[in-house]
Amino acid sequence: MKQTPHPAAPKDEDQLEDLLSAPLEGVGTDLAALGGDVVLLGAGGKIGPTMTLMARRALDAAGSTATVHAVSRWSEPDVRDSLERQGVRTHSAELGDPDSVRTLPDAAGVFHLAALKFGTTGAEQRMWWTNAAIPAMVADRYRGVPTVVYSSGNVYPLTPLAHGGCTERDEPRPNGEYAQSCLARERVFAAASERWGTPTVMFRLNYACELRYGVLADIATRIAGGRPVDVTMPAVNVVWQRDVSAWALRSILLADPAAPVLNATGPETIPVRRIASLLAEAMAADVEFTGSEAPDALLNDAGDCFARFGYPSLAARTLIAWTAEWVRGGGRQLGKATKFEQRQGRY
Repeated sequence: MKQTPHPAAPKDEDQLEDLLSAPLEGVGTDLAALGGDVVLLGAGGKIGPTMTLMARRALDAAGSTATVHAVSRWSEPDVRDSLERQGVRTHSAELGDPDSVRTLPDAAGVFHLAALKFGTTGAEQRMWWTNAAIPAMVADRYRGVPTVVYSSGNVYPLTPLAHGGCTERDEPRPNGEYAQSCLARERVFAAASERWGTPTVMFRLNYACELRYGVLADIATRIAGGRPVDVTMPAVNVVWQRDVSAWALRSILLADPAAPVLNATGPETIPVRRIASLLAEAMAADVEFTGSEAPDALLNDAGDCFARFGYPSLAARTLIAWTAEWVRGGGRQLGKATKFEQRQGRY
């Protein structure tokens, strides 16, 4: 059978970031429907910069003059400068400081991206402050304003591979303090929603991937470095980060005082061993494995998301091929491992 070629991969970081921030259909219309400015809190992280720029580009394309505010501590000043040059209004703020939170800009829509995960084993108190205390201050500041709360599929339990992944109707059973703190973030925002009537939606994500970060990049860099790939976590869901940003921005119209949940991930349950084999083949490299596949994994069913917004714009196989090309060519990595193989909830 003749193989259909994959779309051309981005050749450098400028092309990659331009693609990641290119709005998908419906983003501009849905953001413009808010009728005012939007603010993204924690916009300097892995996902924030390109999601912020997508919001700006989408509103521009929709003919809206609404301001896009991006709030962060900005540990990378170049990221802040780039967003400013492209029409985003940036603000430096410490979200853990009540006085700083009170000065945050007014908005018609809020996207709460601030979170702490990696390096938190041994620093659990900082994680709980970021993931549970800061949301209380943010929710108080933005009473009544539609809010998208970035959350995590880690709040769900491991499920058998034949189960198909957890849906929004499955009860959370967080494993470990990180997952518990993620659920605490949701509970705080939900309590604020109940108390003040704030329209809210919980956006439960796993795993967003781009070429510099994510499960696929983690596996590819291990292969490139001659290190074995752990298959103890037998399978994963992955999704292109551009799709995640578009879904998250559009989900603001789903916000409701009942604080509904929306799962966000890719449609396939992909064995880690298969991902590694496909990457190794594309990279012309050998791959070694360690561990043995467990009977269950951290998996989500994002069928509700697809019904509302459509399937991902980029197939998982294409994303795998792009990642292999990027890593094989020495493309930069963000250096933030997902630790997807972790089954004890310690990050």
